[in-house]
Amino acid sequence: MGICRWYGCSRLCGRCLLVDSRSLLVITCPADWRQSAGPRTFSQVIFMSVTLSPEIRPHVFSKLFSYIRQGAITLLIFGLLALVTSLQQNLDRRSDGQVAKIEQLAQLPGGEYLKPALLGYHHLGADLLWLRLLQVWGKKKNTNNEYEWMYHALDVITTLDPRYAYAYYVGGVALANYANRPDLSNSLLEKGHHSNPSEWNLPFLLGYNYYFALGDAIKGAEYIGRAARTPGAPDFLPGLATRMHAEAGNPDVALQFLEALWKENPDLVVREKLETRAKEVLIERDLRILERAIAQYHNDHHAFPLSLTDLVSRKYLERLPEEPFGGNYLFDAKTGRVTSSTHPTRLKVFRLDLEGGV
Repeated sequence: MGICRWYGCSRLCGRCLLVDSRSLLVITCPADWRQSAGPRTFSQVIFMSVTLSPEIRPHVFSKLFSYIRQGAITLLIFGLLALVTSLQQNLDRRSDGQVAKIEQLAQLPGGEYLKPALLGYHHLGADLLWLRLLQVWGKKKNTNNEYEWMYHALDVITTLDPRYAYAYYVGGVALANYANRPDLSNSLLEKGHHSNPSEWNLPFLLGYNYYFALGDAIKGAEYIGRAARTPGAPDFLPGLATRMHAEAGNPDVALQFLEALWKENPDLVVREKLETRAKEVLIERDLRILERAIAQYHNDHHAFPLSLTDLVSRKYLERLPEEPFGGNYLFDAKTGRVTSSTHPTRLKVFRLDLEGGV
């Protein structure tokens, strides 16, 4: 068996080296606990490992290097945390700390250059950059340039971690709804859809952008179809995609689309924007109802009604719709044109549909 040259006991006690709970670098020998051998310091352990017999020495070195490695990793983690804390404190001391954070995003190198420099810790780098980006998004309002820098940061983050599906989703929603930049949103979502084909909500958001922001109902329906064919997609998507293909520009389909997106997005600000968009779609639906009734009245009487109430009194409508924003529907008896007092300009997608563009 061999003799331990340090303790002089007959057992290979080097196999039982343990880390004392009071210090990472204090070692005890369980074989001599009962004899009050006491803990050994780090330097004593090194000396002990040298003086141990050949049978024990490899096991002791293995244990020792394991403890050193754990200690080094712990020190590295604390060092990174200290660095991040120091940077944050320096930023907070500046009166223009928010501007400094945004400048950092603008100065980020491309993800393809940053990734190899992180030595395999690119996922951790993506998480840290994501936390920094969320701090910038905490502002009530950002400029157009700031949103472009945010898009650059999102591009870097998703290059470091192409499977970061949540970053694609949140970034796509924010760029479309906060920044009013569907072009940047679509670029990010296309990248995410390519890297994460099993995520149905990315093509779903692309369909929303094309349908509402860009007025391309056919392209929007195509992306909704892709989302519907993705395993795990909600049951309502196939029916919605079919209706969008068959009835591009129909306000009822748009309302169903908005309701689905509202349910899937927990962000209160985004939900408020979607509710506003739904009210705008309701205006378009009401205008079409009124226009059909006016056209029928004109066809029967060869003249426009004097007011919208004539449509109710002559039984062309059961009642007049209420303007969802609390305004009124205005009617020009000379031209037969009807508009909303709160939204005189009609939604782009539906205006294109009326002109035959969609």
